[in-house]
Amino acid sequence: MVGGKVAIVSDKPQTTRREIRGIATGDDWQLVLVDLPGVQRPRDALTERMQARVESALADADAALFVLNGEQRIGPGDRFIAEALKRVGLPVATALNKIDRLDRPRTVAALAAAADLDVQGEIFPVSALHGAGVPDLLDALVLLLPEGPFLYPREDRSDLRLELQLAELIREQVLLRTRDELPHAVEVEIDELEERDDGLLVVRALVWAETESQKGILVGGGGRMVRAVGTAARGEIEALVGRHVHLDLNVRVRRGWRRDEALLDRLGIE
Repeated sequence: MVGGKVAIVSDKPQTTRREIRGIATGDDWQLVLVDLPGVQRPRDALTERMQARVESALADADAALFVLNGEQRIGPGDRFIAEALKRVGLPVATALNKIDRLDRPRTVAALAAAADLDVQGEIFPVSALHGAGVPDLLDALVLLLPEGPFLYPREDRSDLRLELQLAELIREQVLLRTRDELPHAVEVEIDELEERDDGLLVVRALVWAETESQKGILVGGGGRMVRAVGTAARGEIEALVGRHVHLDLNVRVRRGWRRDEALLDRLGIE
């Protein structure tokens, strides 16, 4: 919908930690899509902030887009969010995603299961990977919005600061390569950005872990893990900024950072 990559993607819970806005603009409309952290029971300062952001964003929204995974059965999390959407009373469009992986009988069954949630509004079968059904969903979302002035310039795709965009791209590569508790215990902070006269962008980033053992995993034997993360992240960053990048990653330990209010402020997790 936005026309470019705005939010990172992984199969790990808590991938989204910040409220991330993607901006899609047409001839006479502008749609601000807000990707929110997952709904959860707060366990520390980090998850308290994430849940508070979900609640405040829903209160400020004009409409909601409820996304379901068509490959998976409706679960307790889906039902919990469905009930929350009913309580808040917003106009809703439901997207049943991944229909490219379903045959017709499974698509029909998944649509019926989505309808049984009894969330207000239409259900749209879509493939985010291939774009099938997305134009119809986009048109429906635009119709749910009240009239008003554009909030952002036409060329903008996101309002996330560059430093946070770069930090998220690095964290995405960590998520792709780690498992168990480690993805939850890692955060990335951009320590320095330097634009050189020859056009090279130098990015120095800190990768925070909570224990020395986690640091060891992130560095890897002979530095293999941190090099792999850096190589992949540099490619993503170069695609974003459109120039050559030198990326310097430094893995550090900060015990209990998820409870460190000052660090969470600095990391932009509000």
